[in-house]
Amino acid sequence: MKLAFNIARKLAFNSNRSFSAFIIRLSIVATAISVMALIVTLSFVNGFQREVSGKVFSFWGHIRVQQYVLGKSIVAEELPMNRNDSLEQVIRSMPGIQKIQPYATKSAVMEHQKEIEGVLLKGISKAYDSVPFRPFMVSGSWIQFNDSSYSHDVLVSADQAKTLNIQVNDTITLYFIASLEGTRTYRKLRVAGLYKTSIAEYDQLFVIGDLQMLQRVNDWGPKQIGGYEVFVQDYAKLNSIQAALADRLPMQMGSSTIEEIFPNIFDWLTIQNLNRNVLFIILGLVAIINLATCLLVLILERTKMVGILQTMGANNRTIRMIFLFQALWIALAGIGLGCAAGLGISWLQMTTGFIKLDEASYYVSQAPVYIIGWQVALVVLAAFSLCFLCLLLPTLIIRSNQPIRYVQFR
Repeated sequence: MKLAFNIARKLAFNSNRSFSAFIIRLSIVATAISVMALIVTLSFVNGFQREVSGKVFSFWGHIRVQQYVLGKSIVAEELPMNRNDSLEQVIRSMPGIQKIQPYATKSAVMEHQKEIEGVLLKGISKAYDSVPFRPFMVSGSWIQFNDSSYSHDVLVSADQAKTLNIQVNDTITLYFIASLEGTRTYRKLRVAGLYKTSIAEYDQLFVIGDLQMLQRVNDWGPKQIGGYEVFVQDYAKLNSIQAALADRLPMQMGSSTIEEIFPNIFDWLTIQNLNRNVLFIILGLVAIINLATCLLVLILERTKMVGILQTMGANNRTIRMIFLFQALWIALAGIGLGCAAGLGISWLQMTTGFIKLDEASYYVSQAPVYIIGWQVALVVLAAFSLCFLCLLLPTLIIRSNQPIRYVQFR
């Protein structure tokens, strides 16, 4: 074993400009590029899924609970339901539930300087947790709620503000039409701040205001709301929590995950997994062919050395270990360089954001990065195992006990 290791070390660190040295360098570079591409792909796909889904969940929660109406669109005005303390307590006590928040929505026409735009006003309560939403604020401040009456503050998106030439602290008018009576009412409101999620489905439609104002406009009681936003602790368990929640709700109520409400966004995120897997397969095949060819060339070039070693009494196992140690050096060097390069590029993107994207197409202005430690470790382990297996196969040709043929082979 020691003899094989010493010979392999001499061959691996041989500085002569031989063809085998070029092949070794080429194999190390190819392995490094493959590992680097895998790590960068994982970190970017994780970043996209985490960033975009985080925006959706921050805006709507993970599960929506509201009155069940057959054939009704999920993204539309809700039928009123009474706040129920016992139901809220049941939901909060379920495993995996983080918090719940009441809300309601109502269609309106927003007018400013004789320009109009159709919007959907989302009403939130004073107890609304604004921390997840605050990163989307681009100017202004959060809604200032009143204790005695409803707040006249609203948040509009930067896209809506650009269309209607709205500035922070401007006064806008929201016109509401009762669907049954056909009556019209309006409210003059102050734009407290502008937000931008970069998701067109939200930025072009939603205005955020006080839930008490919607209750007044709809002639609802103080306990009536449109529904609940439910936040879960672990997104991976969303479907199981949703199934358990649906079993606990009263018959007249229903629940839906945000994935069901906005399937186009989450279908797009799922496609990223498919692209990632295809890239993994391609890079894996390229690495296998490259490394196996590399070691086969090295063995064929060293046939004379194999014959001399056999003449001196070395057995096939010792000779095979020489090439395996050499293959081990190629794998470790390539994986180490690739891991360093992949993590370096990911870190550089996290700190500088040098890769820019079209927000209209990708929902983000720069490529987001999220590194998961166990995934990087799995890439390193899989790459090493794959390299070792594909480098082991060419050494099986060393099984002949005819050293004269090896010595004469040139």
